[in-house]
Amino acid sequence: MKFTLFEKMGLGNADLSVIMLIMFILIIALITITIVLIVRTSKLTTTYKRFMTGRNVKSLESEIVGLFEDNKAMKEQINDNRRDVKAIYRQLKTVYQKWSIIRYDAFKEMGGKLSFCLCMLNEDNDGFILNSVHSSTGGCYNYLKEIKSGKCAIDLGTEEQQSLDEALGDEVKE
Repeated sequence: MKFTLFEKMGLGNADLSVIMLIMFILIIALITITIVLIVRTSKLTTTYKRFMTGRNVKSLESEIVGLFEDNKAMKEQINDNRRDVKAIYRQLKTVYQKWSIIRYDAFKEMGGKLSFCLCMLNEDNDGFILNSVHSSTGGCYNYLKEIKSGKCAIDLGTEEQQSLDEALGDEVKE
């Protein structure tokens, strides 16, 4: 059997069974591709229906606008929190953070360790030492010495120096 169409295409000597086999393979490939596309379209349709369930275009638009407003409000809150933290940190630098108290008996005959040295320092080791001396005559004398950068311009007594050293130490007191 002679086909003039095949001769015009340059396939006059081609076997019809080979051409049919190639066409069959192409049809199987096209059917497979069609099935894959149908499955993907079905999944996409299911996802779309689930996304759009109970919503119309206007309600979806209002939800998206609401999300943008919520996002903007959260960004403003984060900025406010950052400013607050910075302000708290600035204030915290000047707060007395390190302290030490040493109780002692100013006059050995009195007993009871009624005298004390209180040292309070901030982050920069600036602060004061309060020395309260309880005397045997019933009086109480208080002495205040300023501390700058962990040092005092006035000579410190033994208990005062001990209190300053403890406050400057790495121990955390609670």
